[in-house]
Amino acid sequence: MKRILTIAGSDSGGGAGIQEDLKVITVLGGYGMSVITALTAQNTVGVHGIHEVPVPFVEAQIDAVISDIGVDAVKTGMLASPEIVELVARKLRHYSIGCVVVDPVMVAKSGDLLLAEEARETLKQKLVPCAHVITPNLAEASVLTGMEVSTLDQMYDAASAIHHMGASHVLIKGGHLEKEAMDLLYDGMTYREFRGPRISTSNTHGTGCTYSAAIATLLAGGMTVSEAVAEAKLFMTRAIRHALPLGAGHGPTNPYAWLAVRAERYDVLQELKQAYETLRGARVGHLIPEVQTNLGYALSAPEGPEDVAAWPGRIVRYGDTVSAVGYPSFGASRHVARIILTAMRFHPLTRAAANIRFSDEIIEACRRAGLAVSSFDRTREPSDVKAREGSTLSWGVEQCLSEGETIPDIIFDRGDVGKEPMVRVLGRDPVDVVHKILRIA
Repeated sequence: MKRILTIAGSDSGGGAGIQEDLKVITVLGGYGMSVITALTAQNTVGVHGIHEVPVPFVEAQIDAVISDIGVDAVKTGMLASPEIVELVARKLRHYSIGCVVVDPVMVAKSGDLLLAEEARETLKQKLVPCAHVITPNLAEASVLTGMEVSTLDQMYDAASAIHHMGASHVLIKGGHLEKEAMDLLYDGMTYREFRGPRISTSNTHGTGCTYSAAIATLLAGGMTVSEAVAEAKLFMTRAIRHALPLGAGHGPTNPYAWLAVRAERYDVLQELKQAYETLRGARVGHLIPEVQTNLGYALSAPEGPEDVAAWPGRIVRYGDTVSAVGYPSFGASRHVARIILTAMRFHPLTRAAANIRFSDEIIEACRRAGLAVSSFDRTREPSDVKAREGSTLSWGVEQCLSEGETIPDIIFDRGDVGKEPMVRVLGRDPVDVVHKILRIA
């Protein structure tokens, strides 16, 4: 287990600082250790008080941890004063710590000052040269360089300027750019952009701590800087997407979402296998269409087709029953994913779907089974939709779901030129979908 030391302030609200760092390190499989530089009386609304830890005691914490347990990576956060900044830089050099991630924390999300103005020059001269990776946001990059940094072009200029201060890698975070949330990494030779979705939420307390702690932990695990930044950005994006709406101000990010989603992915695959075994044991071969069948199941908060699991080789007819080669996996079928993702926009609990053969007799069987039936006409599909590859299913499902508040169990179409008519069975989960198929059979 890799040893990660965070040198930062304590956030009594738990959303940033030492508390957030230790959560992130633990979730990513590291062993977290801490050196507290300041105590803050803080919540989601603001910082109500700061008590700096005496410099000799900060030094005692650093010596106690490194001399006995050792470290594989260090990340720094709130350092409060020039004396603490200078001490930390001196200790990093003394112990020859090579993997150092510097988060140049200056201002809290609420706008409260977390680094004394007189400490900024000390940070530039003493700590920046110790950084294997430094992670300023736009405002911090502006302070470090003395230039305005609010556009992508200015980010490029600032990254170069900060690299000349001695940092090996500069990651300028563009979370405050007007459009896309884009970060820029520079290693002195190559620039690389890391793009991600902009998530509409005010619950972003601790994003900088989350990001930098993740980078440090992943670097300690053996990733390159570029790999660690890419993975940490995914980690942070997920933490923001599942942020916790706590308090009256900026709620905290949720680092546990990383584990929760991974656990849910396992459950999704297991439920798909269970549903398939039920289907395989029944005589439903006559319901399999010419293009064969697929059965898909989405995560509860999917970000795209890659969060919908299905059968890579589809489920095929095998005499009176069905068979499949291999195991379900995520991103295996964009067709069934489009059906499910469109359905979830209207009914978030409708997370599973399968396709079966169309005939008037089968539609009548659906109705006799008490299933709600809806349909769309492919011949009425707008030409611009038809011209976009893969848009038909989303359009058709949307037509059916936008007609009323009830959730149809069945959505069918009678096909078009070169398109086989098809029946789609929707449900809460794959077991629910399979039970409906058995009722139809």
